[in-house]
Order: sequence, then structure tokens, then C-alpha cells
Amino acid sequence: LQDIIPQPLLDQYLSMTDPARAQTVDTEIAKHCAYSLPGVALTLGRQNWHCLKDTYETLASDVQWKVRRTLAFSIHELAVILGDQLTAADLVPIFNGFLKDLDEVRIGVLKHLYDFLKLLHADKRREYLYQLQEFVVTDNSRNWRFRYELAEQLILILELYNPNDVYDYLRHIALTLCSDKVSEVRWISFKLVVAILQKFYANSANTLGLNFINELVVRFRHCSKWVGRQAFAFICQVGMFSLCFYVYIGI
Repeated sequence: LQDIIPQPLLDQYLSMTDPARAQTVDTEIAKHCAYSLPGVALTLGRQNWHCLKDTYETLASDVQWKVRRTLAFSIHELAVILGDQLTAADLVPIFNGFLKDLDEVRIGVLKHLYDFLKLLHADKRREYLYQLQEFVVTDNSRNWRFRYELAEQLILILELYNPNDVYDYLRHIALTLCSDKVSEVRWISFKLVVAILQKFYANSANTLGLNFINELVVRFRHCSKWVGRQAFAFICQVGMFSLCFYVYIGI
């Protein structure tokens, strides 16, 4: 029970997840419920989250992917409303489920990946370093916009991790995306590579920066295919300052 909104109104809202109601009233009713849930949660406040928790879990496991997709696009907003403790306890398991869902659902968490990860404690956030690589693989390889979105998010996510984690985990993803078959993905990936170099420079991780530069030279500058050599030229164009710095210190 709560005293924020009339209880009959809340009960009516919670009943929208009843499968029988979806069959007899409106097949889209669960999707509408999912779309409105962050607003209802904000109105009730985090102290009344227990009123919505079961409904949220029911919607998160709905057989219709459109319902799960709707929740995936708004889970970062709900995390802000609930705070770090409730997010870690109740939203992280659902977030993990969305990561393994269909691409139509995964894109929801991917578009706001940075917004969600920044709300987690550092230890919990570090666990996702191992899973970021999974975003490179999609149900449909022609879904290049998925990989483009991944590169954009990684540029933001760099600030959440230390240089060693960036080098050990995110560097591999960036190099893979730089060799993508779609030029739009490659171009945004060049910006990601430069952002990684700038991360090393800003944190005085010069050894990591030099190792990464050497890897770029071997992989792209001396590539037998012109596309690889062109990629190196574009990286130089985007990251002139970072490259000049590492040349100056003795690459």
C-alpha cells in the first residue's frame, strides 16, 4: 500500500500485465504499461518501488519482444529514479538478461549503455568489461548500425575505466571495428581509437599509448590491402595531436 496516488488507480495499472487482459482487451496493453512504468515509478518514489517490482519483472520476461525492448530503452532512466542500491539488486539482473536478448532488445540497452554503467559502483561496472565484446556479434551481420552505436558508446565509456582496463579490453574491440566492412562503422571507430590514445595521454600512460601506436602501425600502416593503409591515414587525420605527442616522445 502507498498514499501517493489512489490505490484503485494503481491496482488498475498493475493489472495491465495480466495475459488474459491482453488477449481480450488490447494486445498492445503490456507495451503501453512498459512505456509508462518509469513515470509511475517516479511518481511513487523509490520508497514505493516494492509496489512495482513484480510488475516490472513480469514485463521484463514478456513473450513479446516489443515489451522487453520498451523496458530496455528506459532501464537507465529507472536506475536514476531507484538509486544505486535498488539498481544493483533489482535492475542489474534484468539488464543482464537484456544483454543476451534479441538484437531488437539489445539495442535498447546499447544506446544508453554509458548512462546505465556510470550509475553502478566501480566493482560492479568492471564486470561488464568481459561482456562488451559480445556486442560486436549481432543476429544479422548486416545490422551495421548496431556496431556503429557500440563505437559511439565506447567513446563515452572510456572515462569509466582506467587505462589498463581500456588497453586490455576495449582496445581489442576498437581494432575489430576499425576493420569493419561498412565505412560508417570504420570512420566512427577511428574516432574511438583516437579517444583511446587521448585517454592514455591524459593519464600519463605513455607506455600503453606507444604500444597501441605500434600495433596500429603494424596492423594498418603496413597492411597489404589499401583499405588498411587508408584506415591508418584517417586515424592520423582524426588524431593529429595524439599522434604528434607520441612521435615527440620517441615512437
